[in-house]
Amino acid sequence: MGVFNQLRIWVLTICLVFQSGYGFYLPGSYPHKYGVGDDLWVKVNSLTSIDTEMPFSYYSLPFCTPDGGIKDSAENLGELLMGDRIENSPYRFNMYKNETEIFLCKSDPLSAEKFNILKDRIDEMYQVNLILDNLPAIRYTTKKEGYVLWWTGYPVGVKLQDVYYIFNHLKFNVLVHKYDETNVARVMGTGDAPDMIPSVGKTESNVPGYMVVGFEVIPCSVTHNVDSVKNLKKYGKYPTAVKCDPNTVSMPIKEGQPIVFTYEVTFEESDIKWPSRWDAYLKMEGSKVHWFSILNSLMVITFLAGIVLVIFLRTVRRDLTRYEELDKEAQAQMNEELSGWKLVVGDVFRTPTNPSLLCIMVGDGVQILGMAVVTILFAALGFMSPASRGTLVTGMLFFYMILGIAAGYVAVRLWRTIGGGDHNGWVSVSWKAACFFPGIAFLILTTLNFLLWGSHSTGAIPFSLFVILLLLWFCISVPLTLVGGYFGAKASPIEFPVRTNQIPREIPAQKYPSWLLVLGAGTLPFGTLFIELFFIMSSIWLGRVYYVFGFLFIVLILLVVVCAEVSLVLTYMHLCVEDWKWWWKSFFASGSVAIYIFLYSVNYLVFDLKSLSGPVSATLYLGYSLFMVVAIMLATGTVGFLSSFWFVHYLFSSVKLD
Repeated sequence: MGVFNQLRIWVLTICLVFQSGYGFYLPGSYPHKYGVGDDLWVKVNSLTSIDTEMPFSYYSLPFCTPDGGIKDSAENLGELLMGDRIENSPYRFNMYKNETEIFLCKSDPLSAEKFNILKDRIDEMYQVNLILDNLPAIRYTTKKEGYVLWWTGYPVGVKLQDVYYIFNHLKFNVLVHKYDETNVARVMGTGDAPDMIPSVGKTESNVPGYMVVGFEVIPCSVTHNVDSVKNLKKYGKYPTAVKCDPNTVSMPIKEGQPIVFTYEVTFEESDIKWPSRWDAYLKMEGSKVHWFSILNSLMVITFLAGIVLVIFLRTVRRDLTRYEELDKEAQAQMNEELSGWKLVVGDVFRTPTNPSLLCIMVGDGVQILGMAVVTILFAALGFMSPASRGTLVTGMLFFYMILGIAAGYVAVRLWRTIGGGDHNGWVSVSWKAACFFPGIAFLILTTLNFLLWGSHSTGAIPFSLFVILLLLWFCISVPLTLVGGYFGAKASPIEFPVRTNQIPREIPAQKYPSWLLVLGAGTLPFGTLFIELFFIMSSIWLGRVYYVFGFLFIVLILLVVVCAEVSLVLTYMHLCVEDWKWWWKSFFASGSVAIYIFLYSVNYLVFDLKSLSGPVSATLYLGYSLFMVVAIMLATGTVGFLSSFWFVHYLFSSVKLD
């Protein structure tokens, strides 16, 4: 029966796509049709703040609770990892019925503990995040300069002249669009898993219905008469008119006094169609600067990297062409006068230090890079919309686990290549590849999670989710990596074009430390992404919705190209000065971009998140930044190493030297 229902949903979805005159609905994203008078229930997300990275439960503050108790909504793995806690709220509406002066509840007198918590949340600029029909509540603010800013959610309160005021009256404005489609699937329900029922007959098509296309909130601080609500029931009519003026506040919080909460709602018919209802959230301020800066960065970096690559290829090809044009006698004489990269022919493929670690890091880098490419591509195609909370993180986890096969294959085959074809010990290499990066991530996240647990934050990963992640790691990711390692052990190793001497050649003294060049090489890849990095950081830490995945995909491709070019150039430069230890240097030549990203993260913390509250929040921010840069280092370092390995192999297989 379940298979039949799934098939029916897909068939009706296809009908909806082809018969709809104006929209395209992705699977899993359906419009809900509400009749006049139908109940609309508002959900609440965790309290969040731009000044701290610790979300807290909405009901940790003295807000009204819903009838029947607090219930969690269905959440996916991505939502849980992001710290989202979707719960029911006491706010309810009736479709297309305007209501004013709705009494919600009267809180208990504020205890000293609740009073201090409320003051702390106001000082830390915490926001209340409400959700209606999967749309976050949006608040507009008009600046003196005339432009309009928008924010998701509304602040808990405000502090003026050492007095704390709470926003205890909410004015909701729900934008609706009339459901006038005929002969298409009707989607009903208010839950997360709606039932799809086809419209039948004229009676159904004549029933008026509406879709929610906008959800706006205006918070107000209003003084209520506590005595006048003693006999009022929830959702009753407040006895006097409530004037909601967002520019004035009049409800100070005091220890030992209760708080009265009220709200009102108006419905407004809008021309916004359901597929376009997220457009308001995706309007990023300064978008022209965003697009122009990225385009300018792409053009400049591409131009500079192209010049370097052209010069580099011309130099190498000239050496090879001149050598191939000589006769045997001239080649023999030339072999006696070799210089530069030709002198390290017997050492260029000498086994590097810690070869197993290098192979493991390259394997994990392939896995991370593949996950990034596939995830961003799917997001750019619209299959991971911001409207589907947690989908992006869930998709990243899924693709990462599947690509464990690639990690095991690359790590083991590279290990066999460096080790001369010996396939003994491939299980150990595969196992280490499956545990290296996840082990680092687990260590960082566990440490940060203890801090969140100690702060009673909802951003803490529940213990049950830890168990789920461990099961996914050891029951899916590790076996797939071992499978990839098995195929890597069966595959033939890459043969080196030249033999390695028994005695290593002494490396001449260098004018400049080689690692100085390696660290400096990361500046060019950093230049390709630092503008995009600003918008990504703003979306993560300032609550903005990131949606330009098409640009992000282009930047990612350009980053891969630049990392390959930079590593090639650095490897060639080292070989020209007879430095044959290129293995690790080629990895860190492009991987050193992670250092600059971490320094940028520190700069962002100091200047853009300068009001971050407390050492715990700063520690959390730096911990998550460290996790991010480790993943970037492995991915970019892998690109540099593989490109350099291909180049060195190609270079020394193109000419025969005795």
